[in-house]
Amino acid sequence: MPRKIMEQIILSAIMRHIQDNQVIRPSQHGFTKDRSCLTNLIFYDKVTHLVDEGKAVDIVYLDFSKAFDKVSHSTLLEKVVAHGLDGNTLHWVRNWLGGPYGENGGEWS
Repeated sequence: MPRKIMEQIILSAIMRHIQDNQVIRPSQHGFTKDRSCLTNLIFYDKVTHLVDEGKAVDIVYLDFSKAFDKVSHSTLLEKVVAHGLDGNTLHWVRNWLGGPYGENGGEWS
């Protein structure tokens, strides 16, 4: 099966699992369906109003743009298992990581 088709099948299964099990919180904005820079700006506007009112606010912004390129595949698979992804999808992910992208131990080129 061509790699791009397989990637879409895996992505679809993972996204269905994430949505069904509410793995990602509503405050997540990037790379999430129906969440974007615009929803983040709306969130930021609400936070600035809270700060203006003198309320304590804690926010953490993380940039994972290159994280997947460097992550250990075994650690990634452990996390996927911990979130209860079904066995077939896990098998596909394991095979996909062991393919052309995963041949150099997590360092993607």
